[in-house]
Amino acid sequence: MGRNAPPHWDPRSEAVLRDQIAAFDDMRRRCPVARSHYGYVSLFRHADVLRVLQDHETFSSVVSRRPSVPNGMDPPEHTAFRRLIEPYFSAGEMDAFAPACRRIAVRLVDALPEDRELELMSEFAQIFALQIQCAWLGWPDDMHEPLRLWTRKNHAATLARDEAALAAVALEFDGYIRALLAARRGAGGAAPEDVTTRLMRDESLGRPLSESEIVSILRNWTVGELGTIAASIGIVAHYLAVRPAVQQELRDDRSLVPAAIDEILRIHAPLVMNRRTTTKAVTLAGHGLPAGSRLALLWASANRDEAVFGDPDEFRLDRDPELNLLYGAGIHVCPGAPLARLELRIVFEELLAGTARIELAPAKPPVKAFYPASGFSSLALRVRKSPGHATRIDPAAGP
Repeated sequence: MGRNAPPHWDPRSEAVLRDQIAAFDDMRRRCPVARSHYGYVSLFRHADVLRVLQDHETFSSVVSRRPSVPNGMDPPEHTAFRRLIEPYFSAGEMDAFAPACRRIAVRLVDALPEDRELELMSEFAQIFALQIQCAWLGWPDDMHEPLRLWTRKNHAATLARDEAALAAVALEFDGYIRALLAARRGAGGAAPEDVTTRLMRDESLGRPLSESEIVSILRNWTVGELGTIAASIGIVAHYLAVRPAVQQELRDDRSLVPAAIDEILRIHAPLVMNRRTTTKAVTLAGHGLPAGSRLALLWASANRDEAVFGDPDEFRLDRDPELNLLYGAGIHVCPGAPLARLELRIVFEELLAGTARIELAPAKPPVKAFYPASGFSSLALRVRKSPGHATRIDPAAGP
């Protein structure tokens, strides 16, 4: 990489796995650009990450061996697909989905155990993520368990960097989607009017989408959503459990919930990184990188940069939302951000409404997730329920 090549670091060293946030903070302060033997150059500073996000000509999003619509595309191809996808996340679409989202949240909150230990990740967060994603896409309930098992296999393969296992789980997931598409084609005009069917009939490009394009879009929507929504729920719930004053502030004024969620997820990111590839030789933080360099944009570090946020651990609801890279920036800013924000807002509105207190279970300390995941792999909580929550939604109102 030349005389000014970045120094090395190990993103899976014992120190990093023990405390990712502390490790990223340390790297950002003393070594803001570093490369690992996994083949990536990691960027830790907000300014460097933002520069990459805003320059799609120099930093390409075509980084995967498999087609990825549209986040793994560059303009002009990306532009057309982005225009097709954005209407699915419009304000009107979110308003229409909100009642179903709330019914799922209320049902799961009502089922929480009263004043006994709860393993939040497996007993609530992951279940909510699965049910809410299937509800939005119009997928049947019998997809919940296969997707739950698939998520575990995908995470294990990613952690092990097992290329054969990753290929196998990708093929398995695509098989689920292709079976759903085949069922809808077989149903013809009787196919359910949902997001998946609409996507199959979408001709915004001046033509129908190919099956491979539909599968890629649905894969990106689902794989990203399942992991990050569950991780986000765990991160926010843990933050509130260990900070009862903040928890009470949100109980007293639910209008603060959306800003509080974004701020908590700035402090502790649910998604560690994203990738880019340089299209030409560049210099970042004084280090020269040749064309074809693979970059890892560390959201989990950039969103804690002292140069932008001051004390990164200070909880503030008056920060400029444009500085928060939780959902990215530039032409690839997450199109699904409105859906994620809706789901997280509603689930925490209902969690706060349906409980009187959320606290850590003293006998079982939280277990942090390992890179490249974030948040918690296990989070034991105790909740004290609020009376009357179960009667707020009419069971006859439907699923």
